[in-house]
Amino acid sequence: MRPGAAASRDGGTSRSVGATRAVGEERALTSVAAGDTYDGDVYEGDTYEREEPVEVPRLWHVTLSVSGGEAPLKEVRRGLEQLAHDHPFLLTSRYANDHAEIRYWEEARDLHDAAAVALRLWGEHRQTAKLPPWEIVGLEVIDRETYHHRVAEGYGPLPATPVGVHPF
Repeated sequence: MRPGAAASRDGGTSRSVGATRAVGEERALTSVAAGDTYDGDVYEGDTYEREEPVEVPRLWHVTLSVSGGEAPLKEVRRGLEQLAHDHPFLLTSRYANDHAEIRYWEEARDLHDAAAVALRLWGEHRQTAKLPPWEIVGLEVIDRETYHHRVAEGYGPLPATPVGVHPF
């Protein structure tokens, strides 16, 4: 039985009351975009009208972890310094000859957008910053409130001090 069809007593399928699709006509599928809220629903008559949500960018704390084959420490440091220059919101980077961790703030509409930008960061800057050909092995994206809550409670990522590029 296909999704959305109700089984009838005789083993066939039946439509819900009020359905107006012709036989063989495909059912239209809809989805809710990530980040939509339901605060904008307005009841008019016997239907709900949807007001468009106001999308306000938020700050997200991003921790991106990369690793791969060994590379000279001087080249890793120079690449991360160039990345910090190219991406001005970079807070801090820690590195070794086979892995690095980058922490920064990203302004985005929702977590999905912030994560998408973070997942592209290393690859998009690899050529221009001459970063090692490492792969992303970890990603954490948390909102500003969660970040500050974790810091206040004494767990989670510590404030990025000192700012800059540093060895592990």
